[in-house]
Amino acid sequence: MQQNHRADVVTIGESMVLFQPMGEKGIKYESLFTKSLAGAESNVAIGLTRLGKKVRWISKVGKDPFGDFILSTLAGEGVDVSHALHDEGAPTAVYFKETKAFGDPTVYYYRKNSAASKIEPSDVRPEWLEGAKHLHVTGITPALSENAAAAIQKTMELSREMGLTISLDPNLRRKLWSEEQARKVLLSLIPLCDVFLPGVEEAEFLIGKQSIEDYGKQFLEMGPKVVALKLGAEGSIGFIDGNSMKVAPYSVQHVIDTVGAGDAFAAGFVSVFLDNQSSMTTSSLEKALTRANIMGALATQFKGDWEGIPALEELEAIASGKMEVKR
Repeated sequence: MQQNHRADVVTIGESMVLFQPMGEKGIKYESLFTKSLAGAESNVAIGLTRLGKKVRWISKVGKDPFGDFILSTLAGEGVDVSHALHDEGAPTAVYFKETKAFGDPTVYYYRKNSAASKIEPSDVRPEWLEGAKHLHVTGITPALSENAAAAIQKTMELSREMGLTISLDPNLRRKLWSEEQARKVLLSLIPLCDVFLPGVEEAEFLIGKQSIEDYGKQFLEMGPKVVALKLGAEGSIGFIDGNSMKVAPYSVQHVIDTVGAGDAFAAGFVSVFLDNQSSMTTSSLEKALTRANIMGALATQFKGDWEGIPALEELEAIASGKMEVKR
C-alpha cells in the first residue's frame, strides 16, 4: 500500500516526450533532435515545485523507456510520481516541435491511443488526493478521449468532496477534438473549479465575443471564486467578488519560445492563491497576477517548455528589481 505524504497540489494530465530539431533546418531535413519532457500539467508541477510547493503528479504512462524517462525527469525535479499508473498495452505519447523565425512554434502530436488517453473514471481513487490542499487540471487531458474527460470530471468532483480547492486552465487544443465537444466539456468543468485561468481567445471561444469586464463577470457567475484572464502583451486581469485588478506585463527584450508560457503563468498564480486560500483579496490578487506575469514572460526566454522556470529566490529577486532579465 502506498503511503501518502503531504502535497500542496495534485495535478493530473498527460505528459509526453518532446523532440526538437537541434539545428535550424526544420523537422523535414534535420537528422539530430533533442529529447525533453513536455505536458501542461507537468510544466505546472515543476513550476510549483521550484516555487517551494510540494506537488503530486498523476497520469498513466506506457511501460516503455519513454514512460520511464517522464517519471525519472519529474522525480528529479522533486515532483511526487508515486501514484502514476502504467499501461502495458499502450505507448507513452511523443510530439515534435518546430520553431520558426515568425509566429508560434508548430507542433505535431503522436498521442492517439496513448497510455494517458486510456485513463478511466475507475482509475480515480481518494489516495491521489489525500493530504493535499489543491487540484490543478487543464482542458488538454479531457480532449484525449471521452473516458479521460470523465476521469478528470470525477477527480474534480472528488476533490470538492474532500475539501480541496481546484484550478482549471482551459488550455484549448483545437487539434485534439471538435470545437463543439471542446466547448461543451470545458463549460461543464468551470462550475467545479475555484480558480479559472483562460486566455482572451479561449474566453471568446467559450462564451463569444465580450468585453474584458464581461468575461470576468460571466465566468464568476458560473462558480469560480477567482478568474485570471491572460491578456498577452497587455498583461493580465483578475476578477474576484465583483472587483477587478489589471496588472501590466513583465517586459522581455525578445521571445524565443512561447510554448509553456501559460503553464508558467498558472504556476505563478496558483502559488500565491495557495498562500491566501482563505482570504484572497484584491491585494493578494495583484500579487498573484504580478508573479504570474513574470513567470509567463520568463518562460518565453528558453527553448523548452519548463527548463527556464525560475526558483523562488530568483523570482523574488526579479520581482524586487534586483535582477534584470537580459535575454
